Amino acid sequence: MLLIILPTNTRFSPGRIVMTHGVDALVREGRFHPNTYLDRHLAGDWGDLSDADRQHNDRALQSRDDRMFSSYQVAPDLMLWIITEWDRSVTTLLLPKEY
Repeated sequence: MLLIILPTNTRFSPGRIVMTHGVDALVREGRFHPNTYLDRHLAGDWGDLSDADRQHNDRALQSRDDRMFSSYQVAPDLMLWIITEWDRSVTTLLLPKEY
């Protein structure tokens, strides 16, 4: 089981935090630990997104009527996506191919 400790600078509640099988396998293999990226997402650092997508997330953060999406280039061959649902009930860590 992966222990996730929420940082103190979160801008919103993640709800239940889940990860897909692909992310879980990478964590078990020791390829990366997702806490750093989850911390960034919860702090409003949306990672490798366009300005338009960042603005969309910022509006969703305030209005609570849309989901928030982050994308992080973890390694040259590894990208992590994090999606928090509009109602803040669930935050999912996933690989783009699992979408």
